[in-house]
Amino acid sequence: MKYKGLILVALIAVAIAALVFLPEQKIYKEVASIGSLAPDFELKDSKGKLWKMSDLRGKVVFINFWATWCTSCKAEMPHKEGLYKKMQGRPFQMLGMLFQDNPRNLIPYFRKYKVSPPTLISPNDEAGRLFGITGVPETFIIDKEGIVREKFVGPREWDSPEIMAEIEKWL
Repeated sequence: MKYKGLILVALIAVAIAALVFLPEQKIYKEVASIGSLAPDFELKDSKGKLWKMSDLRGKVVFINFWATWCTSCKAEMPHKEGLYKKMQGRPFQMLGMLFQDNPRNLIPYFRKYKVSPPTLISPNDEAGRLFGITGVPETFIIDKEGIVREKFVGPREWDSPEIMAEIEKWL
């Protein structure tokens, strides 16, 4: 009983220290949802080129959140390459978005696997929070006006006729 007061003081001190020393976390009012404007971002890709979502208006944008450690992502990579090749010359921009991974892992990954679309780097996975990512792979199709039209959770055969038809309707 005589230690109750001491324990209470210690708990209060720990709570105050946590509030003071823990990093501030941003709270997002909304995450990307079908029918809403896609979150704007300004990120560099693995080669240093700057990309802004708002600069891609007028194109259908395919954003695929992935990671080098993700086996499902590796499995769908050849299908993304197929889609990338089929969409060349069209008003279409394919972007990869590295999620919960170290950008240093990209160099050996790119040596081993063919990855043609730009891969964007989001420090602290902020883009993942803006889009409400819960795991990888997750993919968004954004129309020419910047509206999220499709969300796919899990791997897909992106170059299949069914998926191509889903994307074609927004071109």
